Amino acid sequence: MSENQIVEELVKIRELLEPKPEPPKKEEKPVGLWEEFIDFINKYGVVGLAIGFIIGSASKDLVNALVADILMPVILFFVPGGTWREATVTIGPVVLALGHFVGALLDYFIIALIVFFLMRQIKKTSIK
Repeated sequence: MSENQIVEELVKIRELLEPKPEPPKKEEKPVGLWEEFIDFINKYGVVGLAIGFIIGSASKDLVNALVADILMPVILFFVPGGTWREATVTIGPVVLALGHFVGALLDYFIIALIVFFLMRQIKKTSIK
């Protein structure tokens, strides 16, 4: 057997040993409305989204309490008056609830900061 024949045989063996890609699997379509609904829930993680929404709304109340009961008494020590959430600015007939907006903005930044630190920790783990 010549060297070229040996190389050709080795190439044939290699081709036979290489795994062939599997044909793509066809997804079975749900038959009825209920099956389609269950497929939707499984495919898009709706249950996880609902759990996240519930926990998010609970954490909003927690952050509001943190701001109103813990942080603001410390800040109000330096700010005279004490009713900063009721502060308004009147421009003619328009009354702007500036204190309420600033309080909501502070709540938002605290929630965003908590989510940032939480996501930073999750990225360090293998949780997807």
